[in-house]
Amino acid sequence: MMSSAACLLYTQDLELVRRSRAFLRERVLLRHVAEPDRLTAVLQQNNPALLVVDLRAREIRDLLPQVQNEWPDVVIVALGLPQSEPLRDAELSGVYAAEDIEIDRRHFQRLIERALDHLQLVEENHALRETTTPASAPALAVMAERSAENPPSAGGTPMPVLRFARGFHRSENMDSLMHSVVEGLADAAMVARVGLFSRVRRSERYRLRAGLRCLPETSELEYRERDPLVRWLELRAHLVSRAHLAQTSDLSERQLLRRALDAFGAEVIVPLHFEGRISGWLFFGHRLTGQPFDYSSLEGLMLLADHVSTVLANARLDEEVTLQKTLAETLLEAIPPGIVAIDEEAIIRWFNPTAETILGIAAADVLGQPVERAGSRIGSALREALAGGEPLPPERWVTPKTHRPISLETRRLVHQRDSLGAVAVIQDLTPEESLRQKQELTERAAFWTDLAASMSHEVRNPLVAIKTFAQLLPERFDDPDFRRDFNEIVLQEIDRLDKIITQLNNFAHPPELNFRSIDLRAPMKKAVDLVRARASSNGLSVETTLPDDLPNIVGDETALAEAFAHLVANAAEASSNQAKPRITVSAKPIREGLETSGVLVTVHDNGSGISADLKDKIFSPFCTTKARGMGLGLPIVKRTVFDHNGRVDIDSDPHGTSVNVLLPAAKNGE
Repeated sequence: MMSSAACLLYTQDLELVRRSRAFLRERVLLRHVAEPDRLTAVLQQNNPALLVVDLRAREIRDLLPQVQNEWPDVVIVALGLPQSEPLRDAELSGVYAAEDIEIDRRHFQRLIERALDHLQLVEENHALRETTTPASAPALAVMAERSAENPPSAGGTPMPVLRFARGFHRSENMDSLMHSVVEGLADAAMVARVGLFSRVRRSERYRLRAGLRCLPETSELEYRERDPLVRWLELRAHLVSRAHLAQTSDLSERQLLRRALDAFGAEVIVPLHFEGRISGWLFFGHRLTGQPFDYSSLEGLMLLADHVSTVLANARLDEEVTLQKTLAETLLEAIPPGIVAIDEEAIIRWFNPTAETILGIAAADVLGQPVERAGSRIGSALREALAGGEPLPPERWVTPKTHRPISLETRRLVHQRDSLGAVAVIQDLTPEESLRQKQELTERAAFWTDLAASMSHEVRNPLVAIKTFAQLLPERFDDPDFRRDFNEIVLQEIDRLDKIITQLNNFAHPPELNFRSIDLRAPMKKAVDLVRARASSNGLSVETTLPDDLPNIVGDETALAEAFAHLVANAAEASSNQAKPRITVSAKPIREGLETSGVLVTVHDNGSGISADLKDKIFSPFCTTKARGMGLGLPIVKRTVFDHNGRVDIDSDPHGTSVNVLLPAAKNGE
């Protein structure tokens, strides 16, 4: 396992700090030191280390020789202005590297990686010297003797746990709890320094959350989830004691743990676990008595850590429950619909502010009361939902107090087959109703405007013809040809006026539909025969594809024949300007799995299509491009299809137009 060496940057230039951290973000955690009097303390805490110094920083001329003399194992990289005297002096002083302060990213990254490799070799050589020194054997013997004199406790709960348990129950939130825990640990373990590293969420890094008499730089330390120290604690799952480091056979692990102890200013590190993962760790400084930690004390610290893990885990769960509860309450108060919730005894437990506004009832007057206090209709609907019946469709009415149009929908609340109560969702339909009324007024005004324009156009032409003949009648009354023409033309124009009135009357007062199960091919054939008879002289080709396996539909044969006739007639007029006008009328069954759900009727022509400005209003009354006509054909088609619970769509391009009519199939022959 590779150790994670400390990398320090001494400078007062915050821009250099930002840039250097950005360069090394994925490689090493760069710690910033700005004050001269803190540099020696941090180096004592992290020795050996990689030190990057800004030669423009304060007191660097005095600090650099001091660091080289007191900490010869520190690897120094100096950054300065090109060809400046401090940079030349640094090169001559024997630092690891002296570079331009404006060093580029890649060169800086390679330089730091080489320096860290060099530092690793220095540490390994230093550790080998410690291992082979003659003094190491007596030290191990003394440790073994102490281990024999202080065997692990065989039973009972150490006194520190009891003292700690009395001291941590005084917190209002997670932060105050952690500080309370740290104070309780210091008192229970009788140590001068205690720190707690953890992370609030899994996506965050491990940071110092609470501490007592910690070194100032400890709060700047951060550890990722895959940091070597975190991985070691997760893999080994036991505490780290400075007194027992010599027993760690792996050299890189020993370096890693010693560096961590130095960084925290600690003698012992104890991991914390939550849900089978490392949730953080505790570190303890020297005991107040000055005596080292024996086995019994270390066992007590492990028990303390287990207790802290339980306390923090419960606190996190409580905090999560509180957060979810607050979120749910805030959500229910903020959502637009009114919410009225009852328990299994039909007692109102929730009445949000929107419900207060809609119903004109204060929540304080109904909470904890029977559901009927919210109104008899709401109470009846909620009790019916509570009884477990089928969900009812939304019910609409006007509230008696506020006179608002509302929609009420109820649902039973069930959790794992246990009934929790019922809820009513109340929608205020006042904005929707106002918008609908405004839309109706707008559509009505547009309807009468279009009607007046269409009527003036359609009625004027017959009246002009009648007026002209009427004016000529006194002069040419004796002309028999004139009297014959007068009789024919006036009657034709009167018939035309009568036809216009009949169309308007039929559109305004459609006949009552006679629904029954019918074969859709019959009205389709009637429509095609009618159009063929009208357009037999212009070479129109009408092709039909009506398979025998079409399901029956429930409909009015006369109304459907009229609707299809309008579609085929429009297709004939749209393709009349083509050299070979052609219309295709087809139908096919629509299947969903093994069942037939409907019939799709398609009327296609090879005309020039519908212009873009007419596509959005093609189904509006009086929308037409014909010289003669009221523009009521497609509106009648749409209304007829709608009355048959169907849908009509139009797909048009410059090569032709397809009108698709989807009608539901009859169920079980009904």
